[in-house]
Amino acid sequence: MPNLFHENEFVFNVLFEAVSEGVIVVDENQTIVATNVAAEQMFGYSKDELISQHLNILIPPNYHTAHSAYGGHYETFYKQSSARQMGQNRELFGVRKNANKFPVEVGLNPFKIEKKKFVMSIIIDITNRKKSEAKINELNNLLKDKISTRTIELNNTVSDLKKEIEKRVKAESNLKIALKKEKELNELKTKFLSLVSHEFKTPLSGVLNAAVLIGKYTKSEMQDKRDKHLLTIKNKVYYLNGILNDFLSIERLESGKVKYKLSNFKLSKVVNEVVYNANMMLKSGQRINYPLNIDNLNIYQDEKIVELVLSNLLHNAIKYSPENTIIDFKIKFKSNEFIFEIKDEGIGIPYEDQKHIFERYFRAENALTNEGTGIGLNIVKGHLESLGGTIEFKSVRNQGTTFIVKLPLIKEK
Repeated sequence: MPNLFHENEFVFNVLFEAVSEGVIVVDENQTIVATNVAAEQMFGYSKDELISQHLNILIPPNYHTAHSAYGGHYETFYKQSSARQMGQNRELFGVRKNANKFPVEVGLNPFKIEKKKFVMSIIIDITNRKKSEAKINELNNLLKDKISTRTIELNNTVSDLKKEIEKRVKAESNLKIALKKEKELNELKTKFLSLVSHEFKTPLSGVLNAAVLIGKYTKSEMQDKRDKHLLTIKNKVYYLNGILNDFLSIERLESGKVKYKLSNFKLSKVVNEVVYNANMMLKSGQRINYPLNIDNLNIYQDEKIVELVLSNLLHNAIKYSPENTIIDFKIKFKSNEFIFEIKDEGIGIPYEDQKHIFERYFRAENALTNEGTGIGLNIVKGHLESLGGTIEFKSVRNQGTTFIVKLPLIKEK
C-alpha cells in the first residue's frame, strides 16, 4: 500500500469506523491492506492478524478456486473496474477464525491511489436474514400441507385457511419491505464510501505532491516557493478537516449527542470572522456586501452553530458564483427573530432539483463538477431545526440563489 495510505491512517480509520458493516480493502494481489473493527469482530481476528494476509483467510477453503486470481470474481472485477454487488444469483460465505462458516453479502467498490488499484469490500453478515427466510419457507410448507389434508373439510375450514393465507402474505410483504430497506441502506453506504474516496483522494494527493516539492527547495532564497507549497498543504488539510467535521456532525445529529452551548455574544464578532475567512476564498472580481447596522446587535444562541451556518452559505455562494459577481449579505432583526439573507449571482439550482437540495449526499446536476460532499446544507438544516430555526431559499437557474435563515429570539436565562 502506498505511503499516502499509511500517512493518513487516522483519516481512513475515522471513515471505516463510521459504518457498522465490515470493510476490507485489498490490493491487486488480493492482499488485505486495511480493515475496520466491524470486520475484525465479524471474522474473529485482530487487525494485526489480517493485515498483509491473502483474502483467502476469510473465505472457506472449498470456495478458494472461485476467488483465485485466474477467472475468479476479483480478476473479472478488476477488469470491469465498476462498483457492483458480488456473487449475484449465488450464495457467498465467509469463514471465521474458529473455522465456522457463515453467509455474507458483499458489495465491491474500486478505487485508485497513486495509479495503484484497490478494492473496498462492504461485508454484511446475513445469518439472521437466512434464518428469517428459512422460517418463512417453513411456514409456507406447513400451509401447503394443511391445505392438502383439509380439502374434504373445506367448507368448515375456509375461515381458518383465510387467516393463514393472510399471515403468509403479511410475512412476505414485511420481508420484502425489510429487504428493500436493507438494499437501499447498503446502496447509500456504498455511495457514501465512493464519495469519501473521491473527495479525499484529490486533496491527499495534493498534500503529498506539495510535501515532495518542499523537499527540493533547500536553499534559503527559495523560502517563497516553500511557503507556496506549505500554503497548499494548509488549505488541503483545512478542507479535509472540514469534511471530517461534517461527518462527525451528522453522527452527532443522528445520535442526539449534540449539546448546544447558548451564550450572549455580539453578532458582529461572528460576522467579521465568517466574512474574513470567506474573503480568502473569493474568486477574481468577487465581492461580499457586508451587512449594515449590526454593531450593536447581541444574540443569545450557540455561537459555533451560527458561525457554521453562515460560513456554509457564504462558501457555497462563492463556490457556485462566477468571477466579477457580488454576494449580498444582509441581517435583519425583528421583535421575535433574526433573519439572515445571503444572495448570490451564481449558477442557481435547477427547478427539478430544488425539492432534494437539503437531502444528504444530494448534489444538483449543474454542480457535480464542483468539489463537495452534498452534506453541508443537510447539516445546516438539522442544526437550525434543533435550535427552533428555519432555512429556505429562492433560486433561478443561471440567475442566482438567495438563502434565508431565521433564528428565534431566545431570552437569556
